[in-house]
Amino acid sequence: MKKHVKKIAVVGPESTGKSTIAKYLAEQFDTICVPEYSRYYCRDLHNKYTLQDEVNMFHGQVALEEALIPLAKNEIIILDTTILTVKIWCDYLFNDTPSQVKEEIKNRQYDLYLLMDIDLAWQDDPLRDFPDQREHFMEIWKKELADLQATYVIVSGLDDDRLHNALKAVKETVFH
Repeated sequence: MKKHVKKIAVVGPESTGKSTIAKYLAEQFDTICVPEYSRYYCRDLHNKYTLQDEVNMFHGQVALEEALIPLAKNEIIILDTTILTVKIWCDYLFNDTPSQVKEEIKNRQYDLYLLMDIDLAWQDDPLRDFPDQREHFMEIWKKELADLQATYVIVSGLDDDRLHNALKAVKETVFH
């Protein structure tokens, strides 16, 4: 019988190093990293999203996560974002989130969320939208995680400090 795979979700506002941290942690724990589906999906949308696009990204992220969980090694998997991102964007862009997304968020459990702090300098990227609203989105992330009663740690620091702080948070919280 396969043991429980611990799921570590790396989340937060735009341009906070989520992908870098997720890949680093996957290397450190010799496991797989579930990439952010929306980066593939949005490539040709030119920052013009519809509610249907958000629903499509929701389904894509769930499918990608489910497909890669069996490939996890060492009883741990790292996720570069979760479907909670879809809710945050839907609420912001469309003033509501489809019920199927809200229900799946409640049902999909993670052992730890690493909430990336906004202490990094903004890096331009064609898929990023709101450089002046990172503080706003950081507060939204905190509220959403609190509403879920999720276990989360805010990860701060620059360069190697940020990497080490993320690794330390996982070791202390998940493998205590």
